Amino acid sequence: MATLSTPQQQAGILSFYDAPEKGPMLNAKVVLFAVALFTVIVILLDHFAVL
Repeated sequence: MATLSTPQQQAGILSFYDAPEKGPMLNAKVVLFAVALFTVIVILLDHFAVL
């Protein structure tokens, strides 16, 4: 019986995303918190900047 395959599977695109990563795993909450903190710092620095 023949298996169905999509063009993405034939091109190896899906296997790229399934490959295990060797780098550090970051929690999504940590990334969102870091982005929000960075945004607040930039806004505060822009607001209180005296040039």
